[in-house]
Amino acid sequence: MAVFNQKGGVGKTTTALNLAGALGRESAPTLLVDLDPQAHLTAIHGKVIGEAHHSVFALYQDNRPLAELALEWEGIGRLIPAHAELIKVDSIFGKGPAILNRLNSGLQAFEAAGGEKTTIIDCCPFLGVLSLNAIFASDRILVPVSSDYLSLRGALQIEHTLKALEPVIKRRIERRYVLTRFDRRRKMSFEIRDRLSLQFGVELCETVISENVAVAEAPALNRDIFAHNPNSRGAADYLELMEELRSARFL
Repeated sequence: MAVFNQKGGVGKTTTALNLAGALGRESAPTLLVDLDPQAHLTAIHGKVIGEAHHSVFALYQDNRPLAELALEWEGIGRLIPAHAELIKVDSIFGKGPAILNRLNSGLQAFEAAGGEKTTIIDCCPFLGVLSLNAIFASDRILVPVSSDYLSLRGALQIEHTLKALEPVIKRRIERRYVLTRFDRRRKMSFEIRDRLSLQFGVELCETVISENVAVAEAPALNRDIFAHNPNSRGAADYLELMEELRSARFL
């Protein structure tokens, strides 16, 4: 599953991390793939990746097996780390089929060798070779949408993007939209939810992720929400989201 939106600041990394944390609580180890040159997920893990060849960049540069790059992550599973050099992937390696399907091939080999059965990919917030790799490699796309009007526009944009890609990959891309940073004190949050429901129907998750201090604190402490504050509203929200996606066979 890829976690993707073409707008930044909507909670992609937080959602990828905490869904993996929720699965970890259920004894379902997850492979997290950080496919964002900003490497926020890698920073939360806490491992300093000094050289690009120790990151997912090596998959593109040398076709290095993902198993050689994976880092253990207690309570979650494993992480394929990112590096700032990923920003060069488009310019160095082009957009040929081999590069666009590189992650898909790497993940298939990883799973065949006994890797985790569930993979969550944290995407960069723009459409390029890296995001296309994630989409081509994924069975499903989860789109976090923060509760504001600019994010609503971003959701409509990504729906257009996914529809445009479907003739290329010859299948409908299954997706779900999830509202994040939901503030029940603001009328606008409910207005955004109503408009998303009208636009996307059953593809909008029933679960919303509330604005929550603990969710914001956890990454600074190199933790997911369950390791940081398992009794918080944020933990309850992400556990509910995980259960909703699993019951829909989406995760």
